[in-house]
Amino acid sequence: MLGLILIVVIVLLAVFGPGMNSYTYSGQDLSQKNFAPRVPGIERLGILDGSEKMSTTTGSKSVNAYVEKGKDDVYYWFGSDLYGRDIWTRTWEGARVSLIIAVAAAVIDMVIGMSYGLISGYFGGRVDMVMQRFLEVANGIPRLVIVTLLLLVLQPGMVTIIFALMLTEWVGMSRIARAEMLKLKDQEFVLASRTLGAGSFFIIFKEVLPNIIGPIITQVMFSIPTAIFTEAFLSFVGLGIPVPQCSLGSLISELYNSFTTHPLSDHSAHCGDEPADAQLQSGGRWSARGPGPPKMKSM
Repeated sequence: MLGLILIVVIVLLAVFGPGMNSYTYSGQDLSQKNFAPRVPGIERLGILDGSEKMSTTTGSKSVNAYVEKGKDDVYYWFGSDLYGRDIWTRTWEGARVSLIIAVAAAVIDMVIGMSYGLISGYFGGRVDMVMQRFLEVANGIPRLVIVTLLLLVLQPGMVTIIFALMLTEWVGMSRIARAEMLKLKDQEFVLASRTLGAGSFFIIFKEVLPNIIGPIITQVMFSIPTAIFTEAFLSFVGLGIPVPQCSLGSLISELYNSFTTHPLSDHSAHCGDEPADAQLQSGGRWSARGPGPPKMKSM
């Protein structure tokens, strides 16, 4: 039940989250880059008020970029990134893109794989042998290689990723559909429909399909997170959604770099402000890695 609630909340935020404030996923303001999270109302409680701790050689220091730059009426609920873009809007815009790609790819894979497996299992014999040999060849090629090559040849984008996932993720669905067909095609209701003159495709899609919908839906539910992971990985390595669009993978890539370099970039951004000057004049020194690497002990 808890998992269902979380999924519903995430889907609702992916649909309505980007429109909950005045920012856009591509809007930039370099004067407001790397701002910490700040939420109206909650900031009065001393949390999510725009403050963050920076490590120095003399200890840690609390910094509030909103106060230092006089941005008292500015709020970034998840903070801002290296280019001054609102992370809240980009997070839920990226979640929306990833969900659209995953659901579309899973539905298309369900239609292709289910039809392929049902036809192969129903007709059997040489038809089944040829179709299964083709499936084994297709399954033997690494999926990530196919997807990567397609994204290199075709223009990167949402449609290209869906098309690439469509070509690689239908194999598991077809095997489940074929197994269910082999189990049900000799049942009495199938023999009765055949005796009454029903055609092969009528039996496949009108008689057998409604009786295997449970395993099909279960496989679709497993296909969605697989598609999300594949898309996120491709975007993480730079082969997915092109900028300025974003997805979960591109967000992880961008914010990972921002997280690891943020202390150094904050020093560069504030080196002309009074709080930073006071820190430097008092003998402190900003450091992106703390006091530095430990020295090796002599043997």
